[in-house]
Amino acid sequence: MDEYYMKLAIEEANKAAAIGEVPIGAIIVYKDEVIASAYNLRETTKNATTHAELLAIQEACNKLENWRLEETTLYVTLEPCPMCAGAILQSRIPRVVYGARDAKAGCVDSLYHLLNDSRFNHECDVTEGVLAEECGNLLTEFFRDLRAKKKNQKRQL
Repeated sequence: MDEYYMKLAIEEANKAAAIGEVPIGAIIVYKDEVIASAYNLRETTKNATTHAELLAIQEACNKLENWRLEETTLYVTLEPCPMCAGAILQSRIPRVVYGARDAKAGCVDSLYHLLNDSRFNHECDVTEGVLAEECGNLLTEFFRDLRAKKKNQKRQL
């Protein structure tokens, strides 16, 4: 089931890439139903807080009419950053599934282990690496294409 839901998160990431956003997608599942889906919108909104995870959490809270997202699972294509990990803890999401690790900003396994730190009043069950290669390739291709575009623009000047 994790692969099925991660594919839905990848569909969200593709929507982000299509509009020039970093291709990160997230969905939240409650009792086997997708209740929220989102993708990064930082460039579009000019707002640093419009990460896929935060947008999905907001949508899920609205849908459930509760800030506690108990009995949910968050699927996200990239390991959450510290801001998103904090929001996951605050919203009491019990399970997080992510695709690719983020060596530069990941705070679930790479740099820190925020979702499993017993000093917080909530911890998450974490499953990492679901469709990791596919999720990672989305990002690799996006940034490769972005660098090529910038290089071409410099040449034209």
